[in-house]
Amino acid sequence: MATNLAIDDELLAEALRVSGLRTKKATVTEALREYIQRRKQARILELFGTIDYDPAFDHKRQRSRK
Repeated sequence: MATNLAIDDELLAEALRVSGLRTKKATVTEALREYIQRRKQARILELFGTIDYDPAFDHKRQRSRK
């Protein structure tokens, strides 16, 4: 999908330099992937302490179950 964006030239130049990627498109694509990954990780962190678990559950026993 072709899209025209007004991206800060200095930010894009620094992103190109830091990433080592060769094109603006590759740099923006990688930045979007990293952004999405970080947001998903942040949502997972919010779950800590909210999920109940059974302390007697034996995960090693489950591995050998057939």
